Amino acid sequence: MARGVYIHIPFCHQICNYCDFNKVFFKNQPVDEYIEAVGKEMELVVQQMPGKFDNIETIFLGGGTPTALSAEQIKRLLDLIAKYLPTNKVIEFSSEANPDELTIDKLKALKSGGVNRLSMGVQSFDEQLLKKLGRTHSNEHVYETIEHAKAVGFENISIDLMYGLPGQTMEQWEDTLNKAFQLKLPHYSAYSLIVEPKTIFYIRYAKGKLNLPTEELEADMYDLLMNKMEQNGLKQYEISNFALDGYQSTHNKIYWDNDEYAGFGAGAHGYLNGDRYSNIGPIKKYISSINDSSRPLLSTHKVTKEEMIEEQMFLGLRKNEGVSFDEFERKFGTPLKSLFVDTIQQLVNNGLLIDDGRFVRLSRKGRFIGNEVFQQFLL
Repeated sequence: MARGVYIHIPFCHQICNYCDFNKVFFKNQPVDEYIEAVGKEMELVVQQMPGKFDNIETIFLGGGTPTALSAEQIKRLLDLIAKYLPTNKVIEFSSEANPDELTIDKLKALKSGGVNRLSMGVQSFDEQLLKKLGRTHSNEHVYETIEHAKAVGFENISIDLMYGLPGQTMEQWEDTLNKAFQLKLPHYSAYSLIVEPKTIFYIRYAKGKLNLPTEELEADMYDLLMNKMEQNGLKQYEISNFALDGYQSTHNKIYWDNDEYAGFGAGAHGYLNGDRYSNIGPIKKYISSINDSSRPLLSTHKVTKEEMIEEQMFLGLRKNEGVSFDEFERKFGTPLKSLFVDTIQQLVNNGLLIDDGRFVRLSRKGRFIGNEVFQQFLL
């Protein structure tokens, strides 16, 4: 059974310098036709997999920028979702948003269409850094939009922050965190910058023109992040995510639990019936495939048992609770320690893992080098 649904909206009014997701400039795009195509894809897949979506817990609108759509387009998209997906058991319905695009009309359209969680890309409260990132919003946009969202009835609001940015100092990062906490939100995500291929930052990096912080400074920023979150009453529940009790992201937990979810839209990824798949990326090719009544698949991969086990460890160890010994054995029919007893013991001895007999999890020290720990669980 699929636990979640991801819907990709690939349109942006501004392309950020660090973003490598499937996206296009909004202007002159067949936006309305695309929304109808997403509806047709949902209809097609639900028909092909009867009962698969009966118990979905979450829906997530991502991008691109879902709030690049007009209020009328948002309403049409949400109407199609309600028409083709069983939403009676959905507990979390999220939408990504840009602070300078989220008008009151759009907020009302999202709220009336069932969306109950907003995830806003704030990234920094230093406006010079925002310009370096290619962001178009100001701090005032953030304050005003959050005020409007609360007035419309949104309580579950999260913002994304970034550290390890070009030229970013510890003082700038601490100031961003302090301003973020003044908003008194129930959820925060914070990610270190990764310079991805096919981005403006990657081009600058290749030319030696991207002044990135040292690894030591980035580690200090992460340490400050964890300390500040704890001081402000937000519990870390995943490497990059912090929340008040009851506000942890259910949708993201589906990914970290390595459970099944559908991906709809151009360039979307999904995991259904043991297959990881990706959709066609170019908008017009995606629409053409849908209009021919065929799934717009670019690639599919049947995940082997070895790959499932590796993913269970990589993803599960991102969570603060870690990987459950009982759940692992139930899922794979073999005890976790029968596969990794030496690896776990060595990482425990090195202070990177904690084994409490029920779960194995990253220690605080291990969170700083999570990727290196994860690689130890390759079969």
